[in-house]
Amino acid sequence: MKYYLWLILDSETRFVLGFHLDRHRDSPQAFTILETVKDLGSPHSIMSDRYFAYQMSVKTLHGVKHIRVQSFRDDIINNLIECFNKQFKAWYKTKQGFSSFSSANNLIPLFIFFYNFVRPHSALNALTPAQCAGPHLSKRRKRELLLVA
Repeated sequence: MKYYLWLILDSETRFVLGFHLDRHRDSPQAFTILETVKDLGSPHSIMSDRYFAYQMSVKTLHGVKHIRVQSFRDDIINNLIECFNKQFKAWYKTKQGFSSFSSANNLIPLFIFFYNFVRPHSALNALTPAQCAGPHLSKRRKRELLLVA
């Protein structure tokens, strides 16, 4: 069975703010992913590809500019999310897929935790997205968060 992974990344820190895994890829899921991060604050803008599902959901965020990447020749590109997708797919291939929806929902947060808190990024001067975002957590607190994920 095919599922879609919806993600929200902060463009400055590359921190994965939230994810949503669903069998569908339409407007209700776009609303869902935006709803999962609404308590984190209101963004100035949201960048997405040209997929129609984002249009209505972003309109509900009053005062938020919606930047839609029009083509590869555009000055504005969505390389951050594409870079994350490439890394995720490389990791996912080593798993030879997920055995179930539940398994995917358990393993995806582990990858996101690794991406956010453990793996240094060359584009972030060898810092993790978490270090760029600001939460300074002890090794013990990181282990506690990993156990929750």
